[in-house]
Amino acid sequence: MGGQEAIGEAVARTVRALRAGHGWSLDELAGRAGVSKGVLVGLEQGRGNPNLGTLTRISDALGVPLTRLVQVEKEPPVRMFPPERHVVLWEGESGGTGTLLAGSDPRPSLELWLWVLHPGELRRSEPHVPGTKEIVYVQEGTLTLGVDGRTDVLAEGTAAVFVGDRPHSYGNDTGGEVRFVLAVLDL
Repeated sequence: MGGQEAIGEAVARTVRALRAGHGWSLDELAGRAGVSKGVLVGLEQGRGNPNLGTLTRISDALGVPLTRLVQVEKEPPVRMFPPERHVVLWEGESGGTGTLLAGSDPRPSLELWLWVLHPGELRRSEPHVPGTKEIVYVQEGTLTLGVDGRTDVLAEGTAAVFVGDRPHSYGNDTGGEVRFVLAVLDL
């Protein structure tokens, strides 16, 4: 693959991902960037040789620097998150924790969390962006999962997939600790 082809592929991949992240149609991005839909389709398919003006208008519309569109370097195949990079982003009133173990970017992003809820603790979450999905796996104890007015009790060893774009909550209504792993696909 020649240098120009590699750049065309990088631009195509990045523009498709960023447009999807905004939830925009081809027509919407073309309108916001002031370029024809035909030019945008060609660009997203890695065809054609867009000029600097076109690339600048598209990067401005997407709210990213031009370099972001033309970087040929892909995300490395492996990104490590050693323990010192894990971040506790929630603390319960009794000492429970919600720890972000790892995450990918840009959107759509995938996050991996480890949660510990002490007896009586409840974590309520606002709805995420439309289309967000979550998967929970209960390692220890019994988790009370609330999703959009519905409540399910998940025993140890149970996994569940649910919609994250509605109000939801994780609770511990037992006398023991609850530990669970949570994956979030944030679109």
